[in-house]
Amino acid sequence: MVFPAEPHLEHPAPSRGRAAEQRCLALLRRVSSLSSLLQTLTFLLKSGLQSNPLVLTSFAVSLVLSSPAPHLLDTFLFNTLIRSLPPPLALRSFSLLLRRRLLPNRFTFPFLLKACASLPPGPTAQAHASALKFGFAADSFVENTLIHAYSASSSDLASARKVFDRTPQTSPVTWSAMIGACVRGGRSGDALALFRRMQERGVRPDDVAVISVLSACSDLGALELARWLRRYVERSRIPKSPALCNALIDALAKCGDAGAARAVFDEMPRRTVVSYTAVIDGLAMQGRGREAVGVFEGMVRAGVAPDDVAFIGVLTACSHSGLVEEGLRWFGVMRERFGMEPRMEHYGCVVDMLGRAGQVERAERFARAMPVEANAVVWRSLAAACRVHGRPDVGERIGRRLIAEEPARDSHYVMLSNVYAATRRWEEKGRVRRLMGRRGVRKEPGCSAVEIDGEVFEFAAGGGGGSGSEAEAEVYAMVEEMMREARREGYEAVEAEVLADVEEGDGEAGALRWHSEKIAVAFALLRSPRGAAVRVAKNLRVCADCHLAIKLVAKAYAREIVLRDRSRFHCFKDGICSCGDFW
Repeated sequence: MVFPAEPHLEHPAPSRGRAAEQRCLALLRRVSSLSSLLQTLTFLLKSGLQSNPLVLTSFAVSLVLSSPAPHLLDTFLFNTLIRSLPPPLALRSFSLLLRRRLLPNRFTFPFLLKACASLPPGPTAQAHASALKFGFAADSFVENTLIHAYSASSSDLASARKVFDRTPQTSPVTWSAMIGACVRGGRSGDALALFRRMQERGVRPDDVAVISVLSACSDLGALELARWLRRYVERSRIPKSPALCNALIDALAKCGDAGAARAVFDEMPRRTVVSYTAVIDGLAMQGRGREAVGVFEGMVRAGVAPDDVAFIGVLTACSHSGLVEEGLRWFGVMRERFGMEPRMEHYGCVVDMLGRAGQVERAERFARAMPVEANAVVWRSLAAACRVHGRPDVGERIGRRLIAEEPARDSHYVMLSNVYAATRRWEEKGRVRRLMGRRGVRKEPGCSAVEIDGEVFEFAAGGGGGSGSEAEAEVYAMVEEMMREARREGYEAVEAEVLADVEEGDGEAGALRWHSEKIAVAFALLRSPRGAAVRVAKNLRVCADCHLAIKLVAKAYAREIVLRDRSRFHCFKDGICSCGDFW
């Protein structure tokens, strides 16, 4: 079994730590007996060097390679090395174990596979082959770790699923591993389907499974399932660890129930910075900036130090709610009071905040004065503000620059296309489309999800004109009816979205009606009780045409329609959107 060679590792340390490091290295070089090994290990732990890669490497080299104490080299010691060393060295230790003609045991492979999980895909398959060779591949611990390693190292869900399908599937740990693999691989719909199968088989989910399913709920906007999981945790008396509570808060907030998220938060006996940040992020997505700032201030008063992610949350909340001066104040506090140097994400939030408020020139000055060169995300947010606030000259300049720097990034073409559309420059817009085609750049396809009776249904863009099932025909007919009702309320197709493939679909005038969020809304109107709220989650930013249409559909059908797109929630009711038509 051939694994990567040992890398060169360096570990910078302050003077006192450097002295302890040097002494430990010297002791390791002199190990000659069990007692001296134990003394060195005690010193290593007391000096806080157990995470020092240079010390750990020398530990492996002195004990394994030079082998001053051959009688110590048993499988237990190698298991300890594999578990403790950085992944490349862990794999090398396993190779040395085999070269020493020692036999691995049932503990060896879980440790080895955990190391493989953070490496490229090759070692995972090699470790799997070794587990088969030595007869441990059917061990439940090995199977569960294999599922995780395949999904983490290479997003190889097919191999992970093959392992899962061969297991007895009686342990919640095995189900949790496969559900978590689906979530990490971006297959949240599959994760929820597995969870339903798990329930049908009578396997009670543990806290790890619940956390994974909650993550899938966050992705798909499955509010009812998130609420059910909250009740399940209460009924089953699953220990409410900070990780579980944080997952509940995140899922409920991202699915649109900030009140329930806040209730879970308020019930927590001990709140971490992650707990506060989850609430802040949820409020920010709903445009409830004042409340988000209040939670942030409460965190500071409670003595919980905000981290850089929490500051991103509060700055985003200020950006989405037009709280420019408040946001700038917190941006300053970040460095002055907490000694944190802003990262690119924080600078980007400020540019976005100024741009959304219509202060385009100020936003551009800020971006150009940043101590680090602004990245594409910063410039795209500024270009979006230029389109909304009538500065196409700046937007065009930024768009051309980004395409030149990153010609394979689809979002740059979309942004420049939107700038041209906003000023009715259809010929230039068409040139952008053709340039994308020549370069083989494809737009990320739009996909929307809606939850009905606890089941999540996903819809892609397109359809309406071809053959399909009776159920599909019914949904497409509902889209047609829905758009007729919208026209009675004053809807006219947004010209900027008609002539090009901006958000999704084929770009023809009639294709606007087949955007995925319109199909999802039509399906929900058909399948949900009269008067019930409709909740849709979309993977992309909602286009202007869909935003206008859904706003009028909500009025025509007297429904509340909540749409979560890539950046925020849109709550449509009585012909008005909570975003104030700026998103």
